[in-house]
Amino acid sequence: MPISEARRRANEKYNAKAYEDLRVRVPKDRKAVIQAASVAVGESLNGYVSKAIDERITRQEATSGATEGVSVEGEDATQ
Repeated sequence: MPISEARRRANEKYNAKAYEDLRVRVPKDRKAVIQAASVAVGESLNGYVSKAIDERITRQEATSGATEGVSVEGEDATQ
C-alpha cells in the first residue's frame, strides 16, 4: 500500500532535519560486491557502509588519535 502524500512530506521533512547525504563512488562492479556483503549480514547498504566507516574511525582513534575531536556518531566530541 503506497504511503500518503502527507506521510511522504513528513518523512522528507524529518530526513532533511536529521540526516546529511554523502555520495560514495566505487569502481565498476564494486557496488555489487558491497551490496552482496550487506545482504549476507542482513543490513541495508547504507547501514553496512556507515558501520564500516564507524569501525575505521574507531580503529584510527585507538591507534593514532588522528580523529581527535570527532565522535563516531558525527557530533563534535570537543563540546
